[in-house]
Amino acid sequence: MRILITNDDGIRAEGLDVMTQIAHEIAGDAGEVWTVAPELEQSGVAHAISYINPMRIRQDGARRFAVEGMPADCVLAALSEVMDTAPDLILSGVNRGNNAGQNTLYSGTVGAAIEGTLQGVKSIALSQYYGPLNKDLDDTFEAARMHGADTIRKILDADVWGQAPYSVFYNVNFPAMPAADCKGIALAPQGFRENANFYANAQTSPNGREFLWIGAGSQQEPTTPGTDVQVALEGYIAVTPMHCDLTNHAALEKLNGIFS
Repeated sequence: MRILITNDDGIRAEGLDVMTQIAHEIAGDAGEVWTVAPELEQSGVAHAISYINPMRIRQDGARRFAVEGMPADCVLAALSEVMDTAPDLILSGVNRGNNAGQNTLYSGTVGAAIEGTLQGVKSIALSQYYGPLNKDLDDTFEAARMHGADTIRKILDADVWGQAPYSVFYNVNFPAMPAADCKGIALAPQGFRENANFYANAQTSPNGREFLWIGAGSQQEPTTPGTDVQVALEGYIAVTPMHCDLTNHAALEKLNGIFS
C-alpha cells in the first residue's frame, strides 16, 4: 500500500512522527509511506489553498517533503508533483488537540482529508484530544499511537467510502487518556459545543499597540450524548464519516415548493 501523510502542525511536529509510525504499520514492509507536510504550523486554516501565492517545496529526507503552504496545498503538491502515482490512502495528523464538534470546520487536519477525497483518494483525519488525564503523560499521543493502526484498519475493512464526486472521508478523535483506558471505537455524528465558539480578544502590547488574539471556550464541557465530542470525553475513539456536500437536503426539500 502507498500512503501519503500530512498534517497542519508542521513537518517537525511530534504528531507527524506518530502518524509516520502508524502509516508504516498499515503499509507493511512492502509498502511506501510518503510525507508532504507544511514547513510551518498551519492550525486553523481549514481547507484553504494558496491560490494567489506561489509555494516553495524542499526535500527533507527520503520520500519526505516540506511545503511553504497549507495542508490542502500539501495534498495537491504530493499528487501533482511529488509522487509518480497517486497513493492508496491519505492520512492527515495526528493533530495535537481535538478536531471534534465545530472545531472540524476550522481544522487544517480535516482540510487535508477534504482535499484528498475531492481528488479521489481515500482519506482519514486523525486528532488527539488533550485533557487532565493525558496532558502529563510521558507520551501525550499514547492513545493515538497505540490504537491508530487498528482504528484505520477497521475503517478500511468496513470499506464505506460513498460515491463520487463527494465521497466519504473520516474524522477520528482519540480520547484524552492513557491508551489502556480507551473503551473502544464509537461511531458518532459531528457534535456542537455550547458556549465554546472562537472569539477575538484584544490585548495591548508594551509599546501601546493593540493586538487581537483568537481564543476558544473549554474543550472539556459535556455536550449532546452520542456526538463525537461527548463519546471522546467518555473515553471512546470517535469515528465520524463525513462528506463535502454542504447542502442541507431537508431544507432544500422544504423550500422547494416555496421558491418554485
